[in-house]
Amino acid sequence: MKPGFVVAVVLMVLVAIAVVVVPLLRRGRQQQRPRNVFVLALLFIVAVPLLTLGLYLKIGTPATLDGVALQPPAMNIDQALADLRAHLSQQPNDLQGWLLLAQTTTAMHQPSDARDAYDHVLKLDAGNTDAMVGWAEADSMLQASHLIGERARALLKQAVDKQPDNQRGLWLLGIGEFQQNRFAEASTTWRHLQPMLQPGSTVASAVAEQIKIADARGGHPSTTAPDAGTQASRGPALQVKVQLAPALKGRVGSGDTLFIYARPADGPPMPLAVARMDARTLPVSVTLTDAMAMTPQLKLSSVSKVFVGARISHSGQAIAQPGDLEGDAGVVAVDSAQPISITIEKVH
Repeated sequence: MKPGFVVAVVLMVLVAIAVVVVPLLRRGRQQQRPRNVFVLALLFIVAVPLLTLGLYLKIGTPATLDGVALQPPAMNIDQALADLRAHLSQQPNDLQGWLLLAQTTTAMHQPSDARDAYDHVLKLDAGNTDAMVGWAEADSMLQASHLIGERARALLKQAVDKQPDNQRGLWLLGIGEFQQNRFAEASTTWRHLQPMLQPGSTVASAVAEQIKIADARGGHPSTTAPDAGTQASRGPALQVKVQLAPALKGRVGSGDTLFIYARPADGPPMPLAVARMDARTLPVSVTLTDAMAMTPQLKLSSVSKVFVGARISHSGQAIAQPGDLEGDAGVVAVDSAQPISITIEKVH
């Protein structure tokens, strides 16, 4: 405890004695009252502040008098989430509670928990656009190639129909359309988003770039290789030729889809470039470029080496399924000008 505090206490006691006790003693003498009464009063006046000080030192927080304020306990986010979940188990109809849990777990990169929480929100409020978009985003994070699935696309479409200025919903819906090779629709969706963005911002530039890519992908993948000068100006261009092993020809049927892709040699499995076509067109040659990127941030020119592969999907899904047919060329440099050959000869 600081000495100044003790001095202040003593001074206050002395002032009290001077202001209260001395006049009482004078008046008592004038009225000829016994002196021991005033002595007892004096003892009480001195003792009470001292006893109060002692009690404070015993059970109070004297450290604060030394300028050391007690710090409140640090917030534990895990405990806070546990408390929120416990609350929701008791109050399962708390819409705002579920929404808070969904947004928090999204920020903490826990997409499975976030999707589950958004599911609860949608059960309580089927028209909640934040939950629609949040569910779609969380679900895409759980997919091997960050694909936006059928339910996610339906929710995004519903969200932007209800709230046409939902920027995140428009962006994700465009990605979903792009992934389905519906390039004209993707371009239209992103063009609707463009006027809402700050001109010259990073987001606006990314959207403009993605619109260019969607427009460029409006036709079938190129089957001719560009000349060296054109290739240098447009970035990486991997020439890939794919054929099917004779032993597997009987396993390709109507409706099967061929995916030819390049993904990072080290990193997430999301393709940096992908071409999709009817598997019955094999053998086929394509050129993988930045224009075939699934998102503007992840493209061939963003890495130095890629894993190049091909797969025939019986389900039409980009995620590999048992029974799919596969082949690959391994890891190659993205600036390679040599043709890359792939033979599909394995069963997943």
